[in-house]
Amino acid sequence: MMLIPTTHYMILSAILFSIGIAGIFLNRRNIIVILMSIELVLLAVNVNFVAFSQAHHDLKGQVFTLFILTVAAAEAAIGLAILVIYFRARGNVNSQAAHELQG
Repeated sequence: MMLIPTTHYMILSAILFSIGIAGIFLNRRNIIVILMSIELVLLAVNVNFVAFSQAHHDLKGQVFTLFILTVAAAEAAIGLAILVIYFRARGNVNSQAAHELQG
């Protein structure tokens, strides 16, 4: 059985993290894309946790990944529910128009 080195997982994680950060900073208008970019960043962290957990023969990283996935799912569900309510009230999901809601 051929094992994949940990460096390959780290490279994959770095690529996912970079795409997520680029999505957050380059797209300031659409809130849904910003939420998906945050999910990519969390996925990159999870890949690192699982890779190092496997390399060190320890399950702590994998268990912590399950907690992160649970929090990410809750964040996505609550975020999308807020976006649906906002879309019904305003008719768009432009994050620059959402700035008016402060106060």
